[in-house]
Amino acid sequence: MKLNKISPFHVVSTVILLFVVIVTLYPFLHMLAVSLSGDAYVMKNEVTIWPKGLNFNMYEIVLGDPKMWNAIKNTIVYTALGTSIALVVTSMGAYALSRTYMAFRKGFMMMIVFTMFFGGGMIPTFLVVRSLGFVDTIWGMVIPGAVSTWNLILMRTFFAGIPKELEESGRIDGLNDIGVFMRIIVPLSKASFATIALFYAVGLWNNFIFPLLYLRTPDLFPLQVLLRNLVLAGSAASGDVTQIGGDNQIVEESLKYATIMVSSLPILMVYPFIQKYFVKGAMIGAVKG
Repeated sequence: MKLNKISPFHVVSTVILLFVVIVTLYPFLHMLAVSLSGDAYVMKNEVTIWPKGLNFNMYEIVLGDPKMWNAIKNTIVYTALGTSIALVVTSMGAYALSRTYMAFRKGFMMMIVFTMFFGGGMIPTFLVVRSLGFVDTIWGMVIPGAVSTWNLILMRTFFAGIPKELEESGRIDGLNDIGVFMRIIVPLSKASFATIALFYAVGLWNNFIFPLLYLRTPDLFPLQVLLRNLVLAGSAASGDVTQIGGDNQIVEESLKYATIMVSSLPILMVYPFIQKYFVKGAMIGAVKG
């Protein structure tokens, strides 16, 4: 039996993908190593991707700060509530636009696509949010981003690929539009829902523009605002930071990396649970229609 020859394309693709993996993983491994290393090794710049002088002082500071836990709680609430609202609004809008018998369907679609290229801008959006009374409330975090045009189009394309015969059979059984959507379309679209949910969840988890614009009370700040203040402004999350190690700058650097890891790992841990739906939902929605 002859072995299949490895084509140059496979070799080049493998090399490129390995390079992408290394470039992607190295910053995380470096931050993790620095956050777990002793101050002396970090000061000497001896830490690469493996921690030296293993200690968990930075994580004790980060996880021992009440502000951090409050920010984590706020972020989880914003992400869960915002993703739920976004899925409901996006899926209903996508289902309506996927039905060819909908009145003025093409006109609505043109207006929706128009928003992908042109927007009102930050100031008009802020004025609208303020006029609705959403400033300094939880709704200011979840309502302005409830619909993404790209996600709406992706889900609409997925729904359009579902056989029309299934919808017709449901109508014969006496289902209306809502009944068809809830009992037929939704159960068949788990892959699409999982994909869109991940897109929304990642965006909400990493969002700090909305909190900076719409929040005034520190108790409502999410994790990314705390992280931004620490990384960009160099402010310490705990008063005990300066008492650790002999160099405050190095300690602050380790603390920043530990905070970044704490803020990144939760959302990264979600992906393995929906990985089997993610690729299927993204590919089907991209090629149908």
